[in-house]
Amino acid sequence: MRIKSFAKINLGLEIVGRRPDGYHDLRTLFQWLDFHDVLSFDEIDGPAVTATGDDPEVPWDESNLIVRAARLLQSHAGTARGASIRVEKRIPAGRGLAGGSSNAAVALYGLNLLWGLGLDRSVLAGLGRTLGADVPFFFTGGLCLGEGIGDRLTPLPELGPLPCVLAFPPFPVSTARIYARLDPSALTSDPKAGRINRFFETGKIDSLENSLEGTIFRFYPQLQEIKRFFKDQGAELSLVTGSGSAVYGLFRDRDAAGRCLRAAEGRVKVALAETISRERGWNDIEAGVSPSGKAAGFGPAIRGFESSRPSLPTTIKKTNR
Repeated sequence: MRIKSFAKINLGLEIVGRRPDGYHDLRTLFQWLDFHDVLSFDEIDGPAVTATGDDPEVPWDESNLIVRAARLLQSHAGTARGASIRVEKRIPAGRGLAGGSSNAAVALYGLNLLWGLGLDRSVLAGLGRTLGADVPFFFTGGLCLGEGIGDRLTPLPELGPLPCVLAFPPFPVSTARIYARLDPSALTSDPKAGRINRFFETGKIDSLENSLEGTIFRFYPQLQEIKRFFKDQGAELSLVTGSGSAVYGLFRDRDAAGRCLRAAEGRVKVALAETISRERGWNDIEAGVSPSGKAAGFGPAIRGFESSRPSLPTTIKKTNR
């Protein structure tokens, strides 16, 4: 099996409050991108689980989320089956794209199939939640509202494919550091009046913001410069994703995104991607599982993800300039 492991971006992020356990409650819009790693699975004799990959900056030992996910699944299912997992790594670590969380989710999903455990995705998502708050999102995908610590998910109607230019500064950002130094003014006092709700009402993506950016830009002003560059190039929305350090620009058409990509080359490492729907993403994932290489029918599963709240306009309204 060779299964794609998609990245995510945050189309908006609001900090609602601080929890007694030290974490923060938030509201965010998770969005799948067609920017991905690939995980290859082979069963081996005995209970050993190994993870290897082509990114030397990633630790491929027992601390890796893939191995931790496999151990968790072995323990939950009471199985002594093992596996070798190879990762073709494209999503850089520490950039807010949740590559590690995505890999953990795909490891749970792929090993469940490889070992014939028969667990459904809701069970796997519950296991993933113990590994990280972002992991459950990757068992849904597409566009979702994330609440709580980001693990309480509401699937949303899709926005349609939007070209996305990703910028990768040559350094990671510590999520713990950003939240520890969070400016109190970043808290959204009334979520109902927040930018995400405004987006639900208008469909305008330029209404969205990342409340972490004020803190991030104090430590990493170069990220603010990248954001300004994307806006100058005509991006409808440009934000740091999560706590960073990746910055993205969303565009109306691929030509505009291509011009931005060419203008950015030489300034910072960049890549061109596109937002993808749940249906497209899961079709790609299932194509990697199917022996024929063709995805199984996904219609019933998609219908199972439909949600009655909150609704969005059927099309995104174009930003007025």
